[in-house]
Amino acid sequence: MDIRQLARGSIEWDRIERVIRTLADRHDRDVVRVEFLEADNWLSTPCVIDEEFFVKIVSRQNALVHALLTTGRNVGAVSSGTGGFFDRFDTPLEMVEHEYEATERMHEIGVNAPSPIEAFEVNGLGVLVLEYLPEFETLDSVDDATVAELAPDLFAMLATVHDHGLAHGDLRSENILLCDDDLYFIDATSVTGDRVSETTAYDLACGLAVLEPRIGARGAVEAASSAYEPRELLAARRFLDFVRLRPDHEFDSTTLRSELEKVADIEQRR
Repeated sequence: MDIRQLARGSIEWDRIERVIRTLADRHDRDVVRVEFLEADNWLSTPCVIDEEFFVKIVSRQNALVHALLTTGRNVGAVSSGTGGFFDRFDTPLEMVEHEYEATERMHEIGVNAPSPIEAFEVNGLGVLVLEYLPEFETLDSVDDATVAELAPDLFAMLATVHDHGLAHGDLRSENILLCDDDLYFIDATSVTGDRVSETTAYDLACGLAVLEPRIGARGAVEAASSAYEPRELLAARRFLDFVRLRPDHEFDSTTLRSELEKVADIEQRR
């Protein structure tokens, strides 16, 4: 069994049936079509309802794994020279409510994200319902030329998030979608609201880590420079080693740090 499947665990079928019946009742439907997805994640059982709703079903085990991952991320943040800034949620309902709120906030500021529909609890399970995007690709599935073309747009979106005092908190290729030629952010996590400079630097480090293997360190930094000031880019350096330790990021941190330091040299010469 895959370690992610083991960590995610399985939810008893009768409990899943109860969730589906509750969804049907809440949306005035006698019958619904359910498609379960083989998603590579630790934190939910995802499915699609009637090709209209994307649903995450979150169990107590999912919440426990989330708490453990959050603890590890906060330890990593401390090792990078700052305090921890990832929020921890102890129950499935808290998890889905906060993802709903994070997605809603992105919508409010004009950042592309699936429309949030509702978040609620059924028999101890958290249920998050979002708009289903039927035709999409994750960023890791498109060709490098397309990634290079979209890179400035990615950082422009991220800068909009940061300009409003928010953060994504879990930026990686699987959480960046391309749908109808537009980029979308999904799976935003919750970070401490009064730590804007640190969370901005962390998100930037993650964005650069996503792009470096695809378009090179120089291309990634140039794309980021179109939306961020040099001081903001340089602040991302402190988180590169932390991000490199995460299993969902593989990139050349040394070359990326060198390109970021060139930004400082150019700034000093002006």
